[in-house]
Amino acid sequence: MKFEESLHKLERIVEELEAGNISLDKAIKIYQDGMLISKQCLELLDKAEKKIQICSKDKDGNIKIKSFKEKDNAGKD
Repeated sequence: MKFEESLHKLERIVEELEAGNISLDKAIKIYQDGMLISKQCLELLDKAEKKIQICSKDKDGNIKIKSFKEKDNAGKD
């Protein structure tokens, strides 16, 4: 399932739970479903984050590729 589809399902689950017009058993079931979908979304985001790389040049003009999580030291060279 694509991230956007999962996010849309989560939004529908939240709306249904917030409406409060469902039985406790159904609320628990869709809450559990939501937690599973949430976990899948987090995993998809983690994979996407690992794919993201930032290209920059060092002080000698060489192109460097660093991971997304590394702090940007732009302007310090």
